[in-house]
Amino acid sequence: MNEETGYYVLKKQAVPEVLLKVLEAKKLVDSGKCKTVNEASERLGISRSSFYKYKDDIYEFHDSLQGTTLTLNLQMDDELGLLSVVLKIIADCGANILTIHQAIPYNGVAALSVAIQVLPTTGDISEMIAKLEETQGVHKVQIVGRVS
Repeated sequence: MNEETGYYVLKKQAVPEVLLKVLEAKKLVDSGKCKTVNEASERLGISRSSFYKYKDDIYEFHDSLQGTTLTLNLQMDDELGLLSVVLKIIADCGANILTIHQAIPYNGVAALSVAIQVLPTTGDISEMIAKLEETQGVHKVQIVGRVS
């Protein structure tokens, strides 16, 4: 039986525009580019009530990851050197690679599972995932686990 966490991981394109604007409004206020919530809300075309309704429910994924372990599953071509490219992308992001398991390829495609530790020096995880998804030979990248 799975325990209900109340959290979901969505790609940016699946998030309603109002939530993305609330996130942007929070950044404007936090950075001092807007002095008030009202000013930020008006600039972005959302109501103050929308801001206050959602402000505690939306945050960028990488903001909450420090000190956690993520498990990534990838589907990738069975190509010489592709695993090294994938691991280099992860290492270049500054994540600590804890475990690596690559299944025996079937029909030229291998399943890869990598557990990574997010450190204070780790870069933006969403950028790392985007780089992995853009890598030729990598077909699918999923975050399948998170342990704080």
